[in-house]
Amino acid sequence: MPIPGETLQRQDIHNSQVPVVCRACEARHRGICGTLTPEQLTLLSRHASRQTFSPDQELIASGTSAHRHGAILSGVVKLTKLLGDGRQQIVGLQFAPDFLGRPFKRQSEVGAQAATDVKVCSFPKSTIEDLIRRSPDLEHRLHEQTLKELDEARDWMLTLGRKSASEKVASFLYLIATHIDPERADPTARFELPLKRADIADFLGLTIETVSRQLTKLRKAGIVEIENNRSVVVPDLERLRQAGASG
Repeated sequence: MPIPGETLQRQDIHNSQVPVVCRACEARHRGICGTLTPEQLTLLSRHASRQTFSPDQELIASGTSAHRHGAILSGVVKLTKLLGDGRQQIVGLQFAPDFLGRPFKRQSEVGAQAATDVKVCSFPKSTIEDLIRRSPDLEHRLHEQTLKELDEARDWMLTLGRKSASEKVASFLYLIATHIDPERADPTARFELPLKRADIADFLGLTIETVSRQLTKLRKAGIVEIENNRSVVVPDLERLRQAGASG
């Protein structure tokens, strides 16, 4: 039985009103564009461009004026804040089909860097802001994403403030497993770690050595399998979730 997204994509293929570039888009229906009419998609596509970024390449510089926003089509983006002494802290992660940027703000207070190879469909700030004003559904979708990010930020505050090192690492792996492919129905998961060990340590407030020890602990317990230091297999997502809830 086809999943809803597949059905909608097949319908798009035969819908001549939907721009060609949008019909096979990886994030077309799950992202912000799923709220737009064919006419609005046509308008947006006239100003849109696809961009690719390599790991560690900057998408948005912190404290600068953003002239373009975008929808993440694939890959993982890390959000960062700069401290006064130049140190950088990872404060969040974004995945496809998240919206990248903050409409109606003059400048971005958070920087964005590619954690993996990333593809983004970007469009001028003025174009998307005009569409938001004229499309309640688009405004609602962006509002939903903002509230989702707020809820996840609060959960992550709990992780950083109250959980043990073992729980933090398990919570991080569960976060990646459930966001890389959010429509997965399988109780197992396989993914490549999107962050280097140093970045994981930074994100969790741990040392690199502690992260490595806890990954080894989870592997020996059979909660995860790790291949080539980056490939992770999770035989049972519920067991991983429980490991992040109680060490």
